[in-house]
Amino acid sequence: MSLETINQCGLVLLGCGKMGTAMLEGWLANGVKPASVTIIDPHPSERLIELQADGLRVNVDLPPSPAICILAVKPQMMGEALPQIKALGNGATVFLSIAAGTPIATFEEVLGAKTPIIRAMPNTPAAVGRGITALIGNALIDDTAMAMAEGLLQAVGQTVQLDSEDQMDAVTAVSGSGPAYVFHLIETLAAAGLAEGLPADMAMQLAKATVGGAGELAERAAEDPSTLRVNVTSPGGTTAAALGVLMNEDRGFPALLREAVKAAADRSRELRE
Repeated sequence: MSLETINQCGLVLLGCGKMGTAMLEGWLANGVKPASVTIIDPHPSERLIELQADGLRVNVDLPPSPAICILAVKPQMMGEALPQIKALGNGATVFLSIAAGTPIATFEEVLGAKTPIIRAMPNTPAAVGRGITALIGNALIDDTAMAMAEGLLQAVGQTVQLDSEDQMDAVTAVSGSGPAYVFHLIETLAAAGLAEGLPADMAMQLAKATVGGAGELAERAAEDPSTLRVNVTSPGGTTAAALGVLMNEDRGFPALLREAVKAAADRSRELRE
């Protein structure tokens, strides 16, 4: 991220809910000056009001040519919100949208065909600095603009670049919606522990720590997840007994997750048509 460019030209954040606030905190922690950030939000949080004392600009006039404008309002509110920053279109300002399901072409229609636009799909672990965001830009996005966007998003996690905007439906189904699948795994694992005689609080603590720890191990380990799975599975043991159920091709995780991810991707395609 070019801190000098952002601090000199400014950054605009349209919408500052949970995701916007998580990103803002990451930016400030990484050297973005509060006075270089302009927030446009009809209902600013107490945290935003507090940051005004440090120079954060909330619901004031836009800078003339900010380096980047992040669109972080909900998709259903985009039509009402975009006119507030339309004047920045067809210029040097890079637009970065994190609105689910809204294609680049929609923004080009409103902001102008000469507007550099990046579409991104983050996920909710960004709130704790553990998100992952997929990005794709239009033809006006060069390496410098993409690097600036990635730098901003890496303040709250990892980034990957897509080859085609069509891949965004699969990204939505895997990483965008994926945290909900994991949360449901925690719920059901805790419920299974309860059914086997554990106290409810203990079952939930065990489930949360196990899923969180296993995810951390999978990211840090040199081995791939298949190898890690084999490493903890003794032949004829308890883990093997459980995996015999979970890895069943007809009714286990392979079939269920394929069906779930396909359903999410199909719905993503429907929403943009």
